Amino acid sequence: MNIVLLGPPAVGKGTYAGFLSKKYNIPTISVGDLFRTAIKNRTELGKKIQDYVTSGNLVPDEIVIELVKNRLEEPDCKNGFLLDGFPRTVPQAEAMMEFKKIDIALNFVAPDGVIMERISGRRTCRKCGAIYHIKNIPPTIDGICDQCSGRLVQRADEKPEVVKKRLEVYREKTKPVVDYLKQKGLLADIDAHYDIKDVDKILNQCDEHLQKLN
Repeated sequence: MNIVLLGPPAVGKGTYAGFLSKKYNIPTISVGDLFRTAIKNRTELGKKIQDYVTSGNLVPDEIVIELVKNRLEEPDCKNGFLLDGFPRTVPQAEAMMEFKKIDIALNFVAPDGVIMERISGRRTCRKCGAIYHIKNIPPTIDGICDQCSGRLVQRADEKPEVVKKRLEVYREKTKPVVDYLKQKGLLADIDAHYDIKDVDKILNQCDEHLQKLN
């Protein structure tokens, strides 16, 4: 199954993708991870991406399309994938439809208030990239990663003022993608306002739609 995951920043796509990836044995391709790898390697492309990400603006379509297309050509995507963070614009969606067949787009939705609460408590391990939340998924030791003992930090693009701008950018430029995929008959809305302890309520919604593809 070739699956696209849609939704505003911090709606929880990465968390749900992890569960779905294990259940259906297909890789999660996170555009955010592709960006962070490029930034970490301090390539010229990575430096350009960092400028866009930290300011809360979208990375230009041509850069994102190239990164994603190359990643989906790798062997582990042969039997399907979960695509998190792409497409974010109609041109990206149009390009995607040309180089990969998409079976369904799961569109996770939640009120802005819920999203802001989630993002304010989110922390990421500087060393291994593991994600925590000070309320919903706290580490055993405050500020320290359970997996590698790295330091947990709040990313620059997760500060409240940047998240607010990201939501504004999402409404302006990304929401049309939802309409585009709906017109293609690929869209399935998922109510994602539940807390992490109720993740089964969200995953059950996903399963209902995915089972219809078989």
